Amino acid sequence: MEDEKQDMKIAEEVGAVSYKALLMARDLVKPGAKLIDVARKAEGFLKENGFGAAFPLNLSVNAQAAHYTPALDDESIFGDADVVKVDFGAEKNGTLGDCALTVDLSQNNQKLVEASMEALQNAISVVRGGVEVRKIGAEIERSILAKGFLPIKNLGGHTVKTHDLHSDIFVPNYDNGDDTKLEEGMVVAIEPFATNGRGMVSESDICEIYGFESDAQVRMKESRSLQEEIKKRYSHEPFAVRWLSNVVPSRFALYAGVAELARQGALTMYPTLVEVGKGMVAQSELEIVVEKDGCRILTK
Repeated sequence: MEDEKQDMKIAEEVGAVSYKALLMARDLVKPGAKLIDVARKAEGFLKENGFGAAFPLNLSVNAQAAHYTPALDDESIFGDADVVKVDFGAEKNGTLGDCALTVDLSQNNQKLVEASMEALQNAISVVRGGVEVRKIGAEIERSILAKGFLPIKNLGGHTVKTHDLHSDIFVPNYDNGDDTKLEEGMVVAIEPFATNGRGMVSESDICEIYGFESDAQVRMKESRSLQEEIKKRYSHEPFAVRWLSNVVPSRFALYAGVAELARQGALTMYPTLVEVGKGMVAQSELEIVVEKDGCRILTK
């Protein structure tokens, strides 16, 4: 019982700092700001406060739904009409935070943003011990359709465990017929995605986020150096390629080494996900702990 209390104390601490970092990043997202600067400041905030990152800061723009993080020496800036998904989380002793929001820089897509926000709040209202995940999905779908948009059906929420951000239970954004039940004490990220596109995402050819999978035999010396560094520092949580520039200073050699590691099965790839109809996407996400008659928000 004492261990459970300590675990929940850490989860609350991680949730609180995750949300602070999310809001910090949100406030930095402005027209003309560089994506790389926002990422460095938000990720640096966690480090300065004694936390790791559960994953690199995601800054997915417009039709990008998830998994975009700036590349090394990325010069891209936010435009004044961008819809930006800010997705982030802290890490401490393997306990992971996960939360997201959407910034509409033009203010012309507020209904889309509201669709994901209202879907999140309505979904949270039906969470309790024993609820079937399909019922959460049904509430998300109902809320988004009522606003005139579509939920993204091949994205959704997930349970969160130690060193396992996307754990065994998937929480859909529509009624997918899954009668799996949430149990008291589970930590769950609920994350509705709304779009004015076709309601599905596919993988793009952009990939800046990877995860360590296993050792592999590689040819390039740079790949060997990268593999050792990744094993030492990023063996559990996903990392950004740019985080490894201190190991291989040459941009070409860095990306070539990462590509070789991925080809040989040492790394898992997390490509940027894009709405298949090129529609705008909004995302809202909070991490909660399931209780007998409801739930409690951790990322606040």
